[in-house]
Amino acid sequence: MAESWKLTAFGPKSLIEGALAAQELALDWDEDIGLSGFEVAEDKPNDWKLDVYLPRKPTTTDRKSIDGLFAGKPPRFAAEKLPDADWVTESQKGVDPIRAGRFHVRTPEHPADPATVDLVIPASQAFGTGQHATTAGCLVMLERMKREGLAPRNLIDVGTGTGLLAFAARRLWPRAFVAASDIDPVCELVVEDNARLNHVALGGERGQVLMTTADGIDDALLTSRAPYDLLIANILARPLIEMAPDFARAVAPGGSVLLAGLLATQEAAVRRAYRLRGFRLARRLVRGDWSILWLRRR
Repeated sequence: MAESWKLTAFGPKSLIEGALAAQELALDWDEDIGLSGFEVAEDKPNDWKLDVYLPRKPTTTDRKSIDGLFAGKPPRFAAEKLPDADWVTESQKGVDPIRAGRFHVRTPEHPADPATVDLVIPASQAFGTGQHATTAGCLVMLERMKREGLAPRNLIDVGTGTGLLAFAARRLWPRAFVAASDIDPVCELVVEDNARLNHVALGGERGQVLMTTADGIDDALLTSRAPYDLLIANILARPLIEMAPDFARAVAPGGSVLLAGLLATQEAAVRRAYRLRGFRLARRLVRGDWSILWLRRR
């Protein structure tokens, strides 16, 4: 296993969030460097921690890139070599189940809740266990769509990660055609494993989930299944804006997109990109500093 390192710094919420937003907008960012920011304690909402993960010992160039994310003086980072373990898996071990509307998302170590829509997502090499505000917000918004009468017959989850949102949508609309894609080929194996845990059939028929590796929907199989009544994309603000033309072509007139992974401060730019392509806001949800948008195509 490759050598892994972590840099850790502490600072006020505004400083850490500013760095996270700058990283999203950096066109030349090294995708091997992952950032994770969060509050230190519930009773200290303004005290935040920034963890930076690297697949190598941090170089001078790495440190300059990270320091460049801060508008002013960067905080002091402490470096540590991580043990030989996948850091995504380690960061997700022992997470508590979450409730998001009727959904109950848990790891296999926790018992099922039969009174809910129960989904099992173990720690893995992909993101999307439901712990992040954007993922939980998407679950709540999907339930609201169902409650307000949305009935997609053909839907897709772009950037699916663990497959959680695709599985959740299938539970809400069990007769729909469901597709899922992710640019990371690791996710295809992860989704296969998670499908078995959740008794989800994989394939291209109604009630099944069709998983493929693709950059967005740039894939012959996915475009052949278009147009979609519902497109889910819980990714980041910049790719949401860049893929707006592709998404618009893939969504049927009157269809919906569920967009997440964007900070509330980035919402205006994302909505503008989709408004230019005929989408209008149906509902929005803000969870912490994150916006979840339901847009409908005219």
